Amino acid sequence: MLTACSSSRQARDLAYVERPVEALYNAGADELDKKDYVSAIELFNEVERQHPYSEWARRSTLMSAYASYRSRRYDDAVSTAQRYLSLNPAGQGAPYAYYIIALSYFQQIVDVGRDQKTTELAQNALNDVVRRFPNTDYARDAQLKIDMVRDQLAGKEMEIGRWYLRRNEHLAAVNRFKTVVEDFDTTTHTPEALHRLVEAYLSLGLRDQAVAAASVLGYNYPNTNWYTMSYDLIENNSSGARPASSDRSILQKLTPW
Repeated sequence: MLTACSSSRQARDLAYVERPVEALYNAGADELDKKDYVSAIELFNEVERQHPYSEWARRSTLMSAYASYRSRRYDDAVSTAQRYLSLNPAGQGAPYAYYIIALSYFQQIVDVGRDQKTTELAQNALNDVVRRFPNTDYARDAQLKIDMVRDQLAGKEMEIGRWYLRRNEHLAAVNRFKTVVEDFDTTTHTPEALHRLVEAYLSLGLRDQAVAAASVLGYNYPNTNWYTMSYDLIENNSSGARPASSDRSILQKLTPW
């Protein structure tokens, strides 16, 4: 089999015939339309090989990156787009190259039960698109995806925090839930994070901090089940007086009551 592959590769090399750049590019575009992404990539790469200094070569690099993305060869899509940017950092196709990189990382995001390194890469790449090209359609779509990425990262923090709670490692849990409240406050996980802070603080005997977290929860999410549960926890743990105003925590100072 190896011998056959080698012979086939040699035959292909021997059969090399330079073709007009437009013909190669259009052939690649035709294969792309037919969703034969592997053939499209080969043809676009051939444009670069035969006509490396042409405008068609620059276009072909981007099209090859796109074909790799569509065929779910995300690592190839990222490396090809990065190659375009290294050669054409201010090129007309630069916004699209950054966008392809961001999409490729975004499509590799895994569930919150697994490592979120790719999610962080996606967030950085999406932020790069928004920062560099703020008034483009790429930036608008990237901003929508950033919200989804932030929710994913917050979900990971919540999962780890719940795990610490189950193990009665309350200080570690508090740190995770505070990260959600402080760094991911616009995500869907914030109400639960505040409630879990109430649980953790009460378990640590820190009723003042628990009241503060419940106050923030009640002010911002009064109609949620999380607030109802936090209220019940505070009521059932009613021993101890509220602190004097001079000793109130920062969280409490931010609440209206």
